[in-house]
This record gives sequence, structure tokens and C-alpha cells, in this order.
Amino acid sequence: MLTIVFDLDGTLIDTAPDLIDTLNATLARHGLSGVSFAAARPLIGGGARGMIENALATKGRACTTAEVDRLYEDFVAYYAEHIADRSRPFPHLETALDRLSGEGYRLAVCTNKLEWLAKRLLDALHLSSRFAAVCGQDTFGVQKPDPRMFRLTVERAGGDPLRAIMVGDSATDIRTARGAGVPVVAVDFGYTEVPIASLKPDRLISSFAQLPAAVDDLGRAKNIMDDQDFIGQKSRTT
Repeated sequence: MLTIVFDLDGTLIDTAPDLIDTLNATLARHGLSGVSFAAARPLIGGGARGMIENALATKGRACTTAEVDRLYEDFVAYYAEHIADRSRPFPHLETALDRLSGEGYRLAVCTNKLEWLAKRLLDALHLSSRFAAVCGQDTFGVQKPDPRMFRLTVERAGGDPLRAIMVGDSATDIRTARGAGVPVVAVDFGYTEVPIASLKPDRLISSFAQLPAAVDDLGRAKNIMDDQDFIGQKSRTT
């Protein structure tokens, strides 16, 4: 059975409110004005450090690497204490996970969030038990879009990296899937700076209610391709 690998922020969970609150609290602590929700939301896909750097850039503030490191440390410390104040699963997520699990699919999370923060968030929302593996940027020493992170996540979940599907919301997730040679389902309600349809995912959904059908469709297509590959290999050896 296929392994379904999910991105976290902007895919499984709407974390924007807490991430942006944390960004603005961090900036305020350092005497800087905040960033509007609308301006900050598309920056989330670049991770916490990227959010900080882009926020500083919008203010014309040049910071050294050491200064950004200090801001990042403050960001993580504050965020850890407020990780699920306002973050919530996207609508219909749990129903979709129930159906996929019921059909035998293996589920995992592959995120560029720190692993302990990802697990803390999922614990707070009572979702951790649904996933066979939760892997972050520090789990293997590589980050998305490096396909090794995807493959290692699938293996940790007990699956086959060639029998997997990525579900995400950004160019990073699509590049990860392409590098790993697996199909990708994109959600159009996440945190991307460009229209996700322009990145040409294999399937595009607007609600988790549509995910099981998309996964089933891609799974059938992959089974057909795998069968054709097997038949081709057999004919070449006979």
C-alpha cells in the first residue's frame, strides 16, 4: 500500500495565525514594527528564518547572520509556548485521514519545521497518533526540497519510497516530489507566493474532502505504470 506523506504548515494545519503572531512578537522585542497578516502569510512556506529575513527586508533593515540567529532563537522560544493558540487543522482533514487509514494507506509528515516543534503541534491538536512518522528539518540533516528527506521519511514510516505520494502546498513540496520521482497532490489553500496551479501538480484539491479520491486516482495510475514497467522488464529478459 502507498505511503501518503504530508507537509505540515499550510497543508495539514492552518498555522499562519500563531506563526505571524510569533513573528510580530519577536520583531517587537527587538524594537521593530510588525508585519500585516496579509503580507506575512505567503512568506510562511520559506520557514521561520525566511519569514524573519523577508520581514526585515520589507523594512529596509540589513542584519548580520548573527543578528538573524538571535531573532530566530527568540522566535522558536516564543512559538514553542504559543504553538497551538490559534492553529487548527484545515476543514475535513480528520475525516480524510480516517478514510485513508481505513483503506490501508500509511501516513507520514515531512516538514521543514523542527521535529520537536512539529510533534508538539500535532500533540496539542491530538493528531500525532495518526502518523507512522513525523520528520523535520533536523531529523536527518537534510531539508525539503532535497528528495532524500522524503525518502527517509517514507522509510521511517515503514514504506517504500517508490510507493508514495506527496501532499503539499508549495513549490518546495512539488520540487521534493519531482526529485523523489513520486506524484504530488497540491492544496490550493496553503502558503505559496505563486498560484499553486502554475506549478503543475499531478492533482490539485481545494478541500480535504477531495483528497481520498485524488489519492485513489493517483494510486491506480501508479499501479498501472508499475505493472507496465514489470511487463517491460520481463519481456527484455525473455
